[in-house]
Amino acid sequence: MIGPVRVGDEVHAALASGGAVVALESTLLAHGLPFPENETLARELDAIIRGAGAVPATVAVVAGEPVVGLDEAGMARLVRSHGMAKLSARDLPLAIARAIDGATTVASTAALAAAVGVGTFATGGLGGVHRGARETYDESADLATLSSTPLTVVCAGVKSLLDIAATVERLETLNVAVAGYRTDRFPGFYRRDGGVALDWSLDTPEEVAKAMRARDRLRAAGVAGAGGALVLANPLPPEAELDEAIHDTTLASGLAEAARQGIKGKAVTPFLLAHFHRETGGESLRVNLEIVRRNARLAAEVAAARARLPG
Repeated sequence: MIGPVRVGDEVHAALASGGAVVALESTLLAHGLPFPENETLARELDAIIRGAGAVPATVAVVAGEPVVGLDEAGMARLVRSHGMAKLSARDLPLAIARAIDGATTVASTAALAAAVGVGTFATGGLGGVHRGARETYDESADLATLSSTPLTVVCAGVKSLLDIAATVERLETLNVAVAGYRTDRFPGFYRRDGGVALDWSLDTPEEVAKAMRARDRLRAAGVAGAGGALVLANPLPPEAELDEAIHDTTLASGLAEAARQGIKGKAVTPFLLAHFHRETGGESLRVNLEIVRRNARLAAEVAAARARLPG
């Protein structure tokens, strides 16, 4: 245990020895895929991360106890769950008080992982600023949480369902460092180019590790603005992204249908994701899973490079 957070035995040993650990969120497993497909993906990600020299640490809340590094029993409970709560960082004390099970989002995964010393986190895409946020003020808690969690998040940007340009601007305002991995364009999840230029690009896991070390040293010295995350935006290769015409047509029709049905706020994103899945014949899910696999591999390579780097 580290405070109120239980750390899995293997993860604890890796952290104690300075080894490489990669945090994984649990929302995709609990809410994004049915059983047994979610269990298959969990085992696949486990193998990918281990193959790149790191220890996987899936994060969730089990019977009111936050866990970083689910064991076999905890994973079985997660993938077979029905109606498990989806927990952001703000929900953690309430879930603990109610002693419930919960799947963690990017925000809660980052908060719990950083609290126990895990420095690298792989996910599909970040939450962000929603379209129409000028009227609704709808913005994912992921962004504010990342401003105070010193870890590296490997992602494929944010989904094009969101306002990508506003999201990148908001990350800048929050002092969250953003770098493309072998790209100077911020990806839009299904598409490798989300239409926003980036100031920084990093080309190797070793280069990312050096940036992480520099951030850690600045933070230790008390430098203002050095306590937040590094977002490493990892785009799909051209052959793996969703076809541009299909993407644009599906997004336009989904937004129009959401408006017609009066769907607003937090309900918009799950509605549009379901619309993409239906209208693309499952192709959007294929792309989503490829993103998760690629990000897990890169995150493990980054974590291993950081573990090899002194200081």
